[in-house]
Amino acid sequence: MPAQQIAADPLQSYCPDLDQWPASWAYEARDIPPGLRIVQCFKPFLRAMLARSLSRKTLRLHRDNIWVLGGEVIRRVQMDSDLRRRPVEQVVLDLIGGPLLSHGQSEAEQRSFDATCRKLFRFLTAPEISRSRNARSSTATTNRPRR
Repeated sequence: MPAQQIAADPLQSYCPDLDQWPASWAYEARDIPPGLRIVQCFKPFLRAMLARSLSRKTLRLHRDNIWVLGGEVIRRVQMDSDLRRRPVEQVVLDLIGGPLLSHGQSEAEQRSFDATCRKLFRFLTAPEISRSRNARSSTATTNRPRR
C-alpha cells in the first residue's frame, strides 16, 4: 500500500492487516463473509480508540484483543450453526460479555481481553449521537507519547 494512502487513513497504520483478519479467523470458506461483517462492526470502535490519547502499547493491546474477539466469534459460529443464521452484530453483542478465551491464556491476558470487550460493548450500545460524534473525531491521529 502506498505511503500516502497509509498516512491518509490512521486505521491502516494501526491495523495494517485488517483486511486479512477474516481469512485468519476462518475455519472454512463460508466463515469469510461473517468475518468481513465482523471487521465492519469493529472498524468504528478501532477508529474511536485511535481518536483517544492512548499510548501505543494500549492501542496495540486493544487491537490485539479485538482480533482475538473476532476469532472467538467465528469459533462460536462454527460450534453453533444457529449463530450463523443471526446477524453478526447481534452475535458480537451477545458474546461480548467476555467469552472465555479458548487457548488457555493467563489471568492477566483474560483481564485485558475483558476490559477491551467492556469498552467495545459500551461503544456499540452507546446512543447513536455519541457514536457518530466519536466517528467524526476519529479522523485525527492522537497517538502522541504520554507525558
